Amino acid sequence: IMPNLIPPKIPDGEKVDFDDIHRKRMEKDLMELQTLIEVHFESRKKEEEELIQLKERIEKRRSERAEQHRIRSEREKERQKRLEEERARKEEEEAKRRAEDDAKKKKTLTSLHFGGYMQKLTEKRSGKRQTEREKKKKILSERHKSLEIENLNQDKLKDKAQELWEWMYQLEAEKFELQYQFSRQKYEVHPQRKRVTNSLITFSTEHCYLYNIQFLCSIQAK
Repeated sequence: IMPNLIPPKIPDGEKVDFDDIHRKRMEKDLMELQTLIEVHFESRKKEEEELIQLKERIEKRRSERAEQHRIRSEREKERQKRLEEERARKEEEEAKRRAEDDAKKKKTLTSLHFGGYMQKLTEKRSGKRQTEREKKKKILSERHKSLEIENLNQDKLKDKAQELWEWMYQLEAEKFELQYQFSRQKYEVHPQRKRVTNSLITFSTEHCYLYNIQFLCSIQAK
């Protein structure tokens, strides 16, 4: 015959309030869930603000590059204009010099005999051919000169520095564009990460709820 089992009597001062335990656990789970939600939305807000700031910086860089391009175009037009003016001035001086040379030749014809004149003319033509060759060599050397800055004057050094600065500016702009693409990809991946986070939150809540039920059942069984 099995003896009658009597559950132990809990003193009045040590009664367990199961409703209170359950309520406290639910409040704790709710607070943890609320904290996770706030952290999630705060992180999302921060990422969106960073993306907006990055877009604004890129637009600013593009505007600055467009302005730099306009300035370079204007400078190039001014440089071409100066070259044309310099070329016209040299052509005018050359025409004037030739006119003076022709006048001197005519004057020489009236004062020299034909033989002496022919001899001098031959020597002069030979010297002129030599001078033309030297001019061609000089022009070729100027066109194919080295890029060493020690041989540049102040204006050319400024132009060279401007060219290098614009090149570095372009590289900086490309770097910002790459950062924008990276942030955009990160922003597109974010919804997937959000779904994973929500799944983890749901799993944690359900797990805590089941744990509370099992705990209460075990106490009641005892």
